[in-house]
Amino acid sequence: MSKIPSIFIDGESGTTGLQIRARLGNHPGVRLVSIAEERRKDPAAKRALMEEVDAVVLCLPDAGAKEVAAMAAQMGDRAPKLLDASTAHRVDPQWVFGFPELTPGHAERIAAAPRVANPGCYPTGGIALLRPLVDAGVLPPDFPVTVNAVSGYTGGGKAMIAEFDAGTAAPFFLYGLGLEHKHVPELQLYSGLTRRPLFVPSVGRFAQGMLVSVPLHLDALPGRPAPADLEAVLRERYAGSGWVKVMPADGAQRLGAEEVNGSNWLELRVFGHAAHRQAVLVARLDNLGKGASGAAVQNLGLMLGVDVAAALPLAA
Repeated sequence: MSKIPSIFIDGESGTTGLQIRARLGNHPGVRLVSIAEERRKDPAAKRALMEEVDAVVLCLPDAGAKEVAAMAAQMGDRAPKLLDASTAHRVDPQWVFGFPELTPGHAERIAAAPRVANPGCYPTGGIALLRPLVDAGVLPPDFPVTVNAVSGYTGGGKAMIAEFDAGTAAPFFLYGLGLEHKHVPELQLYSGLTRRPLFVPSVGRFAQGMLVSVPLHLDALPGRPAPADLEAVLRERYAGSGWVKVMPADGAQRLGAEEVNGSNWLELRVFGHAAHRQAVLVARLDNLGKGASGAAVQNLGLMLGVDVAAALPLAA
């Protein structure tokens, strides 16, 4: 019988760590390992545990993730595989970006990688919409792209969750208005854009769920494509991809953010008006699912060669 791979979630008490543990806790194909609370900040104890496991998930602030990554680099052949859920390594060329559907063959890159950076929730939606259009030549890399998004408040971490739970937060607000949101570098890099996109995130009074939208004036694009042309590019890219599906707009006038919560689905839609020459591309996902812990579990399955489909429910 082959050995069951073991996983240490460093930072398992945070939102993402708890969700990963909940998804994998009863999975027969992996074994979760924890460190004693009193030894959590003991470097020697952590290194000893890292030498025993097959993979470590870093659910830590950026500084902590960099410290653990540096420790692993000193371990040589004894180092486990690393999956970093922080922002620390997402644009580092030594790390593979953990969006399996990024390009054909990218899932195989993740499977072979010793270090994988889990994507941010907002970039997951934006990249999924933009990268196929850039690759197809429909959207020039230097096009002035605007990405708007709204997330459930669980994406803001413990402080924001506490603010909403206490009822002191506004029901809806824009943020990141200094235009330096930490997700922009990965959004630009992996979308294939050479011009920095304008990104405006927001938060609503709902726990989880996310909508990411990209408005486009079609006459400003090469070849003056129709909305159906954009949808066709997306359908071709994600045909058979597993967790990304392109949905028909069906004339809908509203789209909620919470309908795929609890799942690992990433839904893409093209809303357009051919006569007005306008379109809005929309991605819907669970910010704690495909936007965080679901993506992490998907990546761990690839990295460890384990079928994790049972840990990625189709619906809430």
